[in-house]
Amino acid sequence: MSFSELSIWTFIMVFATLLASMLIASILKRFIPFLQKTLIPVSVLGGIILLIISTTVYFTIGDYLFNLPVYGDGSNGAATGMEVLEMITYHCLGIGFIASGMRSSKKKFTKQRAGEVFDSGVTTVNGYLIQAFVGLVITIIAVCAIKTPGMISAAGILLAFGFGQGTGQALNYGKIYENEHGFVGGSNFGLTIAALGFLVACIGGVIYINIMRKKGYIKIDSSSRRSQLSDYEDENEIPAVSSMDKMTVQVALVLVVYALSFGIMYGLSALLPSLADTLFGFNFLIGVLLTLPAKAILNGLYKKGVVKKRIVNNYMMDRISGLAFDLMIVAGVAAIQLPLLAEYWGVLLLLALFGTVLTFFYVNFVCKKLFPSYRHEQFLAFFGMLTGTASTGMILLREVDGSYRTPASENLVYQQLPAIVFGFPLMFLAPYAATNDLAAIITCIIVGVCFIVFNILLFRRSIFKKQFARAAAKHAAGNVQASENVQDSDMDAASDAPASSAESDSAGDDGSIPADPPSEQS
Repeated sequence: MSFSELSIWTFIMVFATLLASMLIASILKRFIPFLQKTLIPVSVLGGIILLIISTTVYFTIGDYLFNLPVYGDGSNGAATGMEVLEMITYHCLGIGFIASGMRSSKKKFTKQRAGEVFDSGVTTVNGYLIQAFVGLVITIIAVCAIKTPGMISAAGILLAFGFGQGTGQALNYGKIYENEHGFVGGSNFGLTIAALGFLVACIGGVIYINIMRKKGYIKIDSSSRRSQLSDYEDENEIPAVSSMDKMTVQVALVLVVYALSFGIMYGLSALLPSLADTLFGFNFLIGVLLTLPAKAILNGLYKKGVVKKRIVNNYMMDRISGLAFDLMIVAGVAAIQLPLLAEYWGVLLLLALFGTVLTFFYVNFVCKKLFPSYRHEQFLAFFGMLTGTASTGMILLREVDGSYRTPASENLVYQQLPAIVFGFPLMFLAPYAATNDLAAIITCIIVGVCFIVFNILLFRRSIFKKQFARAAAKHAAGNVQASENVQDSDMDAASDAPASSAESDSAGDDGSIPADPPSEQS
């Protein structure tokens, strides 16, 4: 191996280009008012810049930017620049989710707040389901009735992954559809949906904010939460400067968990070789699930005194996940090869249009019914997440709730667990849907049924209002009866107990006993 070989520098050149594009995008946003008003994330803008350059290069010399020799020529089995972009998108999805999952939480929710978090997770999944349903209907018609060449009936389900879950998932499933089911340009199709989703989130979110502001429903919140010292380092955590740098420790934890997830996926693939690609498409999910025992082990070591300081730092984990998601987005958008999608533009625009409209009205309805006290804040958070990413939702939310006075930001963070639980059917149905046209139709029906069932669960308090009222009344009556029984038993115990003459004289005519109330009643 010679260090002068281009393959040695492929990763460095790709990373440098991605980061340089974000630097340029940041400068443009600073000096161009229009870009500031659209709230387009720097990562998305950087990706669009590279996409424009790459497409221009293609029409000039007949090849894409990241296929140029400076990004590696693919000799000796080395990855090309375009392949590196896909690797970055894929791995950053898993790393970002693991870093987010490793964060520790000291929040103790009330019953009401726990219910709101649960409803937030179910709302998120219902957003996926409605996108998957309308997407499948459009592509089933496009394939079975219009006979769109190169497309498969299940392609529409990528709307849920591109809009609802972002660039990484869109690439994962698009790649599976392309490699295993013959969907020509499947990975680019998914990435394009994700890119359109970001534009919808940012532009649509800004339009909504301006309309609601003019109507007087919301105010632009210029404040922002100031970082506290505890955000950076708690007194019970390992110090920032020690024999091993604190950031190094955080990165090590994330990568060790990710390596373990690879081991699990590899082992399962050896047992089920036909599902290898599908299993590796769940890299982010397996990684997130592994963070649970990882955090439990670290907390156990701390409580038993094996380690004297807490190891995980939330601030640094946020920085790792932020970097991972930024790289994932900019790489995903830059990897789009627009000329390959010439046959699909009509379908793509229909998917984006119907996906946007249905997501908008559904989320608006849910927020009006279930989150009335902070309806607009929660809508912006949900809409941004269900058309872009959670980061996009937070960007929109900060415009009207910069100090996080409403629970909307917490709902967005903590809804992940119920969303993962209820989102399982969609993730497992996606590979099946691509097997043939009938499977796509069956999947569409199942998705529709799941949407109905989950909405019954979501609006359970309204649908079963009488049952909830009866249960509440019964519970209240039980509490009153229990309290009366406790009081009666205390009075009986007090009257049966021997009393001194002084105590007897001090007792009032009403029979009251001058004693402290029993602790059980408090």
